[in-house]
Amino acid sequence: MNPLIDNLGPLAQALGTTLLMAVVAGVGSIVLGVLITVARVSPIPVLRAAAFLYVQFFINVPLLALLLLAVFALPDAGVLLPLTPTATIVLMVYEAAYVAEAVRSGVNTVPVGQVEASRALGLTLAQSLRYVVVPQALRAVVQPIGNVMIALAMNTALAAAVGVVELTAEVNKINLVAAQPILIFSSAGIVYMAIALAIGLAAGWVERKVAIAR
Repeated sequence: MNPLIDNLGPLAQALGTTLLMAVVAGVGSIVLGVLITVARVSPIPVLRAAAFLYVQFFINVPLLALLLLAVFALPDAGVLLPLTPTATIVLMVYEAAYVAEAVRSGVNTVPVGQVEASRALGLTLAQSLRYVVVPQALRAVVQPIGNVMIALAMNTALAAAVGVVELTAEVNKINLVAAQPILIFSSAGIVYMAIALAIGLAAGWVERKVAIAR
């Protein structure tokens, strides 16, 4: 009997959890990453320093350590959340640092003259960032952000270490009973590869649409 076919229901549910975590954390990390980038290029020293420290902290601390800290330390601090939302939030704030770095590299591609021209036209700094800098920066970093989203989708597997029943956790549980690691984990790898391919194709499609719109 094929252990994967026999467990299609739990596998589908676990895959749904993986996809939900990836989508929610992905959207949240993009929004948060853009805000962090805005803070990093703002003229306010406190905001720049806070954004810099945020990026440096999350880039230099392992994701697994953050997951363990959130799951086991937050309840002691009185913050009680279900496992899946907790892991999703950790993924979001972690990947936001990488999104922020990608967007900041895009900001650096925007000519300074355009910013000066927007200010000369009477736009405030916030308006210049919103209407001139950030849109152009995002167009320049579609593929890098796509790569961050692929990494995020793969990183959802680490949530299994803190008890979240996502795809990796479910296939590991099935393997403990069926003892067919090659079949089971190879199949899971193909699913993750398909997710990465879908994200890459979506990023390529967005990049082409953005190029046409320029």
